[in-house]
Amino acid sequence: MPGCSLVQSLCRPHGARVCAPSRPISPRTLSLLPPLFLLLLQLRGSAAAAAAASSPCPRYCECSEPPTKVKCVNRQLSSIPTGIPAGVERLFITGNSISTLGAGAFGQRLEHLLNLNLSGNKIESIEAMAFASLPSLRQLDLSNNRIYTLHPEAFGGSGGGVASPHSLRELNLSRALYNDSAAEQVSDLLQNGSLANLVHLEMSDNDLIYLPARAFSRLTSLRQLQLRNNSFVSFRDTFQDLNLQLLDLRFNALKTLCNGTLAELSSQPQLRVDLRDNPFVCDCGLKDFRAWLQSTDKVVEKDSLLCSSPESLGNKPVLQARYSDLQCSYQGDMESVLQTSYVFLGLVLALIGVIFMFVLYLNRKGIKKWLNNFRDACRDHMEGYHYRNWQNIAYNWCA
Repeated sequence: MPGCSLVQSLCRPHGARVCAPSRPISPRTLSLLPPLFLLLLQLRGSAAAAAAASSPCPRYCECSEPPTKVKCVNRQLSSIPTGIPAGVERLFITGNSISTLGAGAFGQRLEHLLNLNLSGNKIESIEAMAFASLPSLRQLDLSNNRIYTLHPEAFGGSGGGVASPHSLRELNLSRALYNDSAAEQVSDLLQNGSLANLVHLEMSDNDLIYLPARAFSRLTSLRQLQLRNNSFVSFRDTFQDLNLQLLDLRFNALKTLCNGTLAELSSQPQLRVDLRDNPFVCDCGLKDFRAWLQSTDKVVEKDSLLCSSPESLGNKPVLQARYSDLQCSYQGDMESVLQTSYVFLGLVLALIGVIFMFVLYLNRKGIKKWLNNFRDACRDHMEGYHYRNWQNIAYNWCA
């Protein structure tokens, strides 16, 4: 304002239009300006903090003071509550009945949210862009739900075909999938590039029997993969292009690991893999796996891996089974199977022969008549041929 000094302009009440006539500013006054600016900044920050602290807590929820932590636990909520404070960093919405997470489920954009726990909410469907409004999210817990629809763009759109990487680093999907068919949708989500920053993935206790090939190949930052307590029998191109530090495969249905999987595990220098509590079959198909066990230090407590069959090797450590003991029971049985097959084929051919002869016997008169007719036709044809041939000879002789 004309005629006002800098200090007077800063200190005048809001909306004031009158000030004292301008006077020269003394050196002492100038020395007070920096502390004055700092005081004004502190007052403004305190006012902003007070405004944040006064943000209302969502209904049925509990909020810390200031509201950086919000808990909505066991409230029978059917949707994400509205009015979540913009400054929340940890959000716990658990034990409710939220069946669907749609686009914009969290209302406003929660820039500061780092930890989100949605376990035990009976979630069935997660639609596109459900978590797109949570750009800073680091940890997401979806355990103990029954998800059967999981959109591959749940963390953001793909635009040009490859989704922009989300900030998420830890994802818990243990006991979260309704059935094994959800594995394909999880694979699509993991392969679209939106979770390239993921470090820890938990998929235990889902009763999965298979995973699509290269399901984790786009998770270049992944270091810990938990797959325990499922029903995996084998893997195919599952662990390619990974650099894991921990792979938990306990309590599955693994009978052995094929050479391709062994090569994938061997290529990861920092890997520790846990294979305990699997029903390994100690026959000839286990020889390569046993040799790999002897040569590697990647397996946790490898001496505790036990044979489940055959009965003669039951509960015997895999590494203690001799190569001479690793025999395939089907080798001896195959010869008897082949012999039985040959005998059965011979009986079938003999039966066909008997039936053919019986049919010939029943039609013997018709066959005899057909043969006589065929013989007569051939004789008439030959007699006609000889007659024409003698005529030609006689004609040529007379000529």
